[in-house]
Amino acid sequence: MRAVFSALALVWATLTWAEAPLHPTLEGKVVTGYQGWFRAEGDASGLGWVHYGPGKRLAPDKCGFDLWPDLSELTPEERYPSPFRFADGRTADLFSSVHPVTVRRHFRWMKDYGLDGAMLQRFAVGLGEGRGAASLDTVLRHCTAAANAEGRSLTVMYDLSGLTPGKFPTVGADWRRLVAAGQTKEPCAQHHRGKPLVALWGLGFKDRAPALAEWAALLAEIRATGAAVMLGIPTYWRDEKEDCLADPALRGLLRQADILSPWTVGRVTTPEGASRLSREVWAPDQAWCLAEKKTYLPVIFPGFSWRNLSALRGQHAPLGQIPRLGGRFLWSQAVAARATGATTLYVAMFDELDEGTAIMKCGGPRPIGNFVDLSDVPSDHYLWLSGQAGRMLRGEIPANPDLPQR
Repeated sequence: MRAVFSALALVWATLTWAEAPLHPTLEGKVVTGYQGWFRAEGDASGLGWVHYGPGKRLAPDKCGFDLWPDLSELTPEERYPSPFRFADGRTADLFSSVHPVTVRRHFRWMKDYGLDGAMLQRFAVGLGEGRGAASLDTVLRHCTAAANAEGRSLTVMYDLSGLTPGKFPTVGADWRRLVAAGQTKEPCAQHHRGKPLVALWGLGFKDRAPALAEWAALLAEIRATGAAVMLGIPTYWRDEKEDCLADPALRGLLRQADILSPWTVGRVTTPEGASRLSREVWAPDQAWCLAEKKTYLPVIFPGFSWRNLSALRGQHAPLGQIPRLGGRFLWSQAVAARATGATTLYVAMFDELDEGTAIMKCGGPRPIGNFVDLSDVPSDHYLWLSGQAGRMLRGEIPANPDLPQR
């Protein structure tokens, strides 16, 4: 009988081990936001130059991105000729986020430089039917395959920007569809506190339709699937001021989350500002989250620039509006976050060329046009620095305000 019980115990232990997630917690991890929204003329989506510019009218004076990607490692099949030209007349190529080889390459870079995973933006306004929705599914499939292959974690992050109150049910329905299709069972699925993690971005911002009743219903629906929930929220959520909606119902919704992640891109512009943000915002935020048994996920970013995107909207913005300072700006935020006791970091973003926050390989030769000059550092500098932030977070290197040396 003892032998039977021993055999059963071994079987149970084996099953439990087999079912244990590869990515059980966000603690000690550095993850990056992955837009996956670039499309190119001639790619499989058939959507034209999405996010590079206004459709097929893409031109040097009609584009919506400020960083030029480094494509030196891309194969010919990953390159799409663009209307841009180098000074010597050569055609400048761009990449597409629906090409599986390119997506795999991006996740390989995450692995090579020590980023633990990605949060894939899934834009709620694009859910439903049509080529746009199909394209979102394609990107998710490619990211899932790439994350599995490279041992990175993947979290689905629903961006609810621009979603009208009556459309909220599409998010819950989409998530239930993904769960039924096995997304949370994928090896790459990020978990937290014993549950598969899903992120919802956009709760509480003052410049969006509040729809708090719809948010409450959505949170209930998502949690009913057994998921842990991360909420992307305003910087000043705790005091309900500036970018945050003032509504007594908001705090109750925030308490339903497992992770809170305030959006601070653009809120600071210098290393000194990062230190001030840490003292005045992150530290008291962290204290609140500890008291409420929530995980606090600070957002850090390398710089900011949306000169070309603003021009498309008839507005003016300077090129390189928030300077990167060779990485000192990004590093100052990482150190400041660590000083508050942060145990995890979100780097915004991997591939955000539009607003100039991308950490992917950028720089090198640039075509004629208005693009931020990143020639002061290697094209992989911000990937490397983000990986070093993870090492610093885990205590593998000192939390020194000076930039680490390669």
